[in-house]
Amino acid sequence: EGRDVPTEAIRAVLREQTVKRVIQPVLCGSGREHIGIQPLLDAATYYLPNPLDRPPVAGVNPKKKDKEERRKPDPKEPFCALVFKVVAGASNELFYLRIYSGTLRAGKTRPYNPGRGVKELVSKIYHTHADPKDREELPEARAGDIVALIGLKDSVTGDTLCDFDHPILLERIQFAEAVFSRSIEPESSADKDKLAQVLNLLTREDPTFQVRTDPETGQTMMNGMGKLHLEIKQHRMERDFRLKVRVGRPRVSYRETLKKPVSVVGECVRQAGTAGLFAKVRVDFEPIPSEQSIQVQWDAPPEELSPEFLSAAEQGIRGALESGELGYPVMSVRAILRGGEVDQQFSNETAFQAAGADAVRKAMRDNIVLLEPVLRVEVTVPAEFLGPVTADLNAKRGEIQKLHSRGNVSVLEALVPAAKMFDYADEVRSLSQGRASPSLEPHSYRPA
Repeated sequence: EGRDVPTEAIRAVLREQTVKRVIQPVLCGSGREHIGIQPLLDAATYYLPNPLDRPPVAGVNPKKKDKEERRKPDPKEPFCALVFKVVAGASNELFYLRIYSGTLRAGKTRPYNPGRGVKELVSKIYHTHADPKDREELPEARAGDIVALIGLKDSVTGDTLCDFDHPILLERIQFAEAVFSRSIEPESSADKDKLAQVLNLLTREDPTFQVRTDPETGQTMMNGMGKLHLEIKQHRMERDFRLKVRVGRPRVSYRETLKKPVSVVGECVRQAGTAGLFAKVRVDFEPIPSEQSIQVQWDAPPEELSPEFLSAAEQGIRGALESGELGYPVMSVRAILRGGEVDQQFSNETAFQAAGADAVRKAMRDNIVLLEPVLRVEVTVPAEFLGPVTADLNAKRGEIQKLHSRGNVSVLEALVPAAKMFDYADEVRSLSQGRASPSLEPHSYRPA
């Protein structure tokens, strides 16, 4: 009609189509240069659905696993929230909370963590700004709020907090497996305890960052999603916690699995004068390629082995599978306890634990496959540099999965062993005069 369309009318139509998922607003800007931040936040307010536009949040009742629970975004509903971020500081930890329903009062409400079976204490509630030190204290927080808490002891990223009398367990945040590792040690032995405390804080803050002690070398190993991830953790230790540390070269986290199914008898038969130990367990082991975890099942006649002895044998099996034939953790294996033998005088739980570990050693002897982590790599590259980038991925034992065009650039998808990808971001830039951009994520484990 030749007249200006009112801004409100444009926003209303954009919002309606965004909520229906017909369109997807795209905004430009730079976080580092502080360009376009305000329009982005305004757009979230204008176009994204508020909780009333969405169905009530769903979870399960932790006491009755198959019963679904729902919570409307209403302050009068039972309390329910998700811990989506933990920030570790030198003096305390800040827990960021997204409240789905109900009301939380500082010092008065004791929220329940159903995933860990503990009640937490909330000493303070804050509204925070970009700088975590810039915050305002609140007496309470209600449905729809995003707040930060101080005082939680056992909760970590991804945990649910709820009303004790109306428990609900929200869907956990799924984290990928860490595939890169580096050794870390303090520059002076006086900082050993402080390093252990800081590493513990950082693992609580970030579930994709893990710390373990290598049983072979005694080294402390930090595991993460990539080289950059571990470098950021190192810089935080040095900058925020004033720790001087030494780190080793990046290493790949290999795994082991069984080559073929096998049935074994694990034994612990020791005689020392009038004392001794006796236990025998029959165990079937089999590889389960589709599953990354370890499964231990019981299928033994009750007259042969008591639940206490079966539980001890399971502990022994799980413990031994943490370090296989070559010293790497074992994965994708199912162990089924079929039965065993007991001596009334010499059998105890220690003996059955040792017998379980012996069964693992026998099953894995000359029967292992070494697995290496494989990354899914997506490279967006101008067509003229596609040849060198493809040749480089092939040289790294990469498996090209897909190649398609997006405008005037090519998008290459491939699976590549993690061991070859430590400095890939730098390498692909030099191959493409800085014009290719890669993204990498853990995909699976495959035979090395």
